[in-house]
Amino acid sequence: MSFKSQRIALVNRIGTGNRQSFALLAVAALMWWAAYSSLQRVADALAYDLLGLGAETHLGSAVNFFFYDVPKILLLLSGMIFLITVLRTFVTPEQTRRWLGGQREGVGNVLASLLGIITPFCSCSAVPLFIGFVESGIPLGVTFSFLVTAPMVNEVALVLLFGMFGWKIAGLYMVSGMVLAILSGLIIGRLHMEQHVEPFVYQVKVKANAQAQLETRLTWTERFGEALQSTRDIVGKVWPYVVGGIAVGAAIHGYVPDDFMVDVMGKDAWWSVPAAVILGVPMYSNAAGVIPIVSVLLDKGATLGTVLAFMMAVVALSLPEMIILRRVLRPRLIATYIAVLTVGIIATGYLFNLVI
Repeated sequence: MSFKSQRIALVNRIGTGNRQSFALLAVAALMWWAAYSSLQRVADALAYDLLGLGAETHLGSAVNFFFYDVPKILLLLSGMIFLITVLRTFVTPEQTRRWLGGQREGVGNVLASLLGIITPFCSCSAVPLFIGFVESGIPLGVTFSFLVTAPMVNEVALVLLFGMFGWKIAGLYMVSGMVLAILSGLIIGRLHMEQHVEPFVYQVKVKANAQAQLETRLTWTERFGEALQSTRDIVGKVWPYVVGGIAVGAAIHGYVPDDFMVDVMGKDAWWSVPAAVILGVPMYSNAAGVIPIVSVLLDKGATLGTVLAFMMAVVALSLPEMIILRRVLRPRLIATYIAVLTVGIIATGYLFNLVI
């Protein structure tokens, strides 16, 4: 068989494979929609009919909340992460480094913050990413704008916020997170703290093995396969946080009086924003676990600025992430990073409480 014939046969096989993949995707989308549409009926049947709980009781309200929200969040995560991962197959880590490399201060910070939203990196990826960025010559302040945005304004946070509060709250959180990341990066960049990066970081040479991946064009079947694997990995990691967060949220929903939460996290409690940040720092959680709690806090009368500050502190100032970053940053730079971000989060909380 000639080379031309082999190429035509290969193209035909790819075309057939892509059509079958799109057909399977359509069936899966219909099943997803059918399951999502029946959530409330299933939750009512389980809580009130099967378990015999009263709808007006504290326990019945909490259990119904739990049965409804757990599958709802898991379905939203699965569907949206699959779609986002398909889009991400068009962006590689090597491309991210190239886009950020050589950018000037200001423009680089904005671009880094935008890339932090769309790229698949979390706090667990902080060390290898940081080394790769430094090795590529990306300014320290630009790198920090990326490091702040990537865990704080990630796909899990945005999907959950959109699913539970709508696009206005999700958009508000995204914009405030980006502004915070850009300002934090600019401040750290102006402080010129490069000498407080561990020396070995400047000696590491990252292998440019992503070049081949950059040049490779994936088929739709391969993109869907990669998205399915990524969805399994992410949902497999975050589901305990989802269940735990919703369990806490269900308890608050069913048993904590509205007046109590208004007194503690309402506008009259001026100290609630810094207290929420201090409370959020040592928590070992992520957006999947904290957003269900945030949802209930808002329902109970807590102010938006306070709960946003709490969520930002949990996601961006978590103790595990600081321990991971200690491998590449010296204590003074980590302390500066924490101080700048803490002041920014508190200011964001007060600003939202003032204007909303």
